[in-house]
Amino acid sequence: MAEFVGAIDQGTTSTRFMIFDHSGNEVGRHQLEHQQILPQAGWVEHNPVEIWERTSSVLQTALVKTGLSASDLVALGLTNQRETTVVWDKRTGRPLYNAIVWQDTRTDRIASALEREGKGDVIRQKAGLPPATYFSGGKIQWILENVDGAREAAESGNAIFGNTDTWLLWNLTGGKDGGVHVTDPTNASRTMLMNLETLEWDDELLGFFGIPRSMLPEIKPSSCPECYGTTLLRGPLSGEVVLTGDLGDQQAATVGQVCFSPGEAKNTYGTGNFMLLNTGAELVRSKAGLLTTVCYQFGDERPVYALEGSIAVTGSAVQWLRDQLGIISGASESESLARQVEDNGGVYFVPAFSGLFAPYWRSDARGAIVGLSRYNTNAHLARATLEAICYQSRDVAEAMEKDSGVHLEVLKVDGGVTANELCMQIQADVLGVDVSRPVVAETTALGAAYAAGLAVGFWKNTDELRANWNEGKRWQPQWSDEQRSTGYERWKKAVTRTLDWVDVD
Repeated sequence: MAEFVGAIDQGTTSTRFMIFDHSGNEVGRHQLEHQQILPQAGWVEHNPVEIWERTSSVLQTALVKTGLSASDLVALGLTNQRETTVVWDKRTGRPLYNAIVWQDTRTDRIASALEREGKGDVIRQKAGLPPATYFSGGKIQWILENVDGAREAAESGNAIFGNTDTWLLWNLTGGKDGGVHVTDPTNASRTMLMNLETLEWDDELLGFFGIPRSMLPEIKPSSCPECYGTTLLRGPLSGEVVLTGDLGDQQAATVGQVCFSPGEAKNTYGTGNFMLLNTGAELVRSKAGLLTTVCYQFGDERPVYALEGSIAVTGSAVQWLRDQLGIISGASESESLARQVEDNGGVYFVPAFSGLFAPYWRSDARGAIVGLSRYNTNAHLARATLEAICYQSRDVAEAMEKDSGVHLEVLKVDGGVTANELCMQIQADVLGVDVSRPVVAETTALGAAYAAGLAVGFWKNTDELRANWNEGKRWQPQWSDEQRSTGYERWKKAVTRTLDWVDVD
């Protein structure tokens, strides 16, 4: 009898495969990074073929490392970087262009034109999103308008689109030889093309971007026993495994953190930061700069919605210290370097590399380091980088309270950056509330596993999942109220220095 559930976690910088038991404990994993392609300022791309090859590799390697085979897995779930856009030829399986990553800002003129033409309010009402470079719709339009033959291939029905979940599901289930072209509502709700109320592609929204409906995948529930087909795992551990769960990464983390009741929230610290608040069956339209999104849909149940605050650059700012500045050799070194100083020495770093996302939505912003003096060292910059992660999260938490009236009593956190204990202490200090990290901090993959396992009865209901959640560590605020308010006021002042930097027509 199969005793485990597998989860593919296809992220912005890497792809991992994780295996979980019935208690939600990690049994095994393997992870591989993929290349970040930066053709020019503001452009960020991935090679979709490389991502597919990495996915195949981590699947096989994780099973070999744990001594398991396909027959030991009851089901597979998938979670993915959302909004990252792939367009490919369904006859050959070849991408027409590199994947355009969610951080990419080349579509700023498309987003600005939508606002100028009065279409922005329609998108907000129907899709729950502001016109922004972040989302998939503008990226598809850019490919259709700028890649030779793309428009013709789309009009003839040969070019099809997907976020990375759809790209991988299509390849996992046969590719050009019968691959399933599907997605779920959490991913579809990140395109500016889906109507939040009907969970269907909207013809008016498609018309705004000039996208043929035939390009789009079929939308299926996030947890579903027969929606996503089966995959054949090849090699020495070959065998068929059913694919039964699909969730965008931040919704998957919300499920992994068992935030199943309205008012429960989590914050994921990865390449960017993403705070989600479960609003239940209620579709709450934000007035404070947040996104309205689908949180999950399990089987035939009604969809559950969420408010989301998306922050473009948090963990990737630490990568920038490593890769571009060279002041640290690894992400963990950011903590030891920042601990060399007691405070930021007056330095504030606003990493608006891709503009500012929630709650500002300013594509004209660019990164700035302010408050420098001869006194400052690389340690102050490292500290300011960690503080930037936390101040941006406070911006979102305050917007969430305005929209929902919910005041956080404790913040559930997960993701790779939560291994940085200094950063988590700063987060508690900046927010003035306790910060709680679960035993299993990689809740994105866990959430995908939960969705897959629920579909096949491996877990009977969400109460069983709640029983699996255990706190690993808690941080309590140490700053005084004066420290907290002064620091935040200076942060907001620093944010103003990043605005109006790029001219957007």
